[in-house]
Amino acid sequence: MAAMIDLTLDCADAQLLADFWKTALGYVDEPPPAPFRTRAEWFASFDLPEDDSVDDGAWLCDPDGVGPRLAILKVPEPKTAKNRLHIDVRVPGHGGPDERWARIEAESERLVRAGGSVLGKFDGHHVVMADPEGNEFCVAAAPA
Repeated sequence: MAAMIDLTLDCADAQLLADFWKTALGYVDEPPPAPFRTRAEWFASFDLPEDDSVDDGAWLCDPDGVGPRLAILKVPEPKTAKNRLHIDVRVPGHGGPDERWARIEAESERLVRAGGSVLGKFDGHHVVMADPEGNEFCVAAAPA
C-alpha cells in the first residue's frame, strides 16, 4: 500500500490562505479528531504557549476523501524564496487543445478573483500563479 500524504503550507495568515485554498480546490474544513467536537476543543487539549491560537492553523480536506489533506500553519518567519514543492490545480474536462486552454484560463481568472495572482503563462499548457501569500502553484489541464 502506498503511503498517505498531507501537504502543509507555512503562512502569516492561516485563515486568509484557508479561504483561498478552499475556493481553489473545493476543499472543506476538516472535522476535529474524535472525541473532540470542535477544533478549539482539540487545540485546548495541548499544552501550548498562551499566545498560540486555534486561528493560527487551518486543516482542510477533500470532501470526497480522494485528495491529500492540507494543513495551513502560521509561522513567525516570512516567505523568502521560491517553493521547492508546489501544488498543481488540474482543471477537468475533455476536448481539444483550445478547449483545454480556455478552461485553464477561466480557472486562473477565477483564482485571481479569489486573491491569487498570475506569475506567468505558458500558452496552451499551464499558468503559473501565486496564492495571496506568494506560494507558487500551477493551473493545468487534468490528464485525459
